[in-house]
Amino acid sequence: MAWRDDVRDVVVLLCTVPSEEVGTALAKALVQEGLVACVNVVPGVRSIYRWKGEVCEDAELLLVMKSVRSRSGEIADRVKALHPYDTPELIALSVGGGMEAYLAWVREQACVGCAHSEQRG
Repeated sequence: MAWRDDVRDVVVLLCTVPSEEVGTALAKALVQEGLVACVNVVPGVRSIYRWKGEVCEDAELLLVMKSVRSRSGEIADRVKALHPYDTPELIALSVGGGMEAYLAWVREQACVGCAHSEQRG
């Protein structure tokens, strides 16, 4: 399988959630809606952060989502609508490289119903 170093459109998005139920529901919604190709639900995350002047510590799960950069705004809108936190964590990391076949699969799955998908036929 060929490796590609010049990836510009694929992103990994990270989002923490308070429970497995919330994480599973959010992951399924984003995949079913064609916004992301895949979501890994990683348990056992402990977050320490400052919120409203207090240092807080919570057990959370981490969602690791693979998608394309052009869907990031739509993903953010859905996360905000479905997430129980007032200010959910959602950050996107650029993918610098990857297996060509996997990257193509991410693009195909994350473009279900989008203009890019329709243009490719």
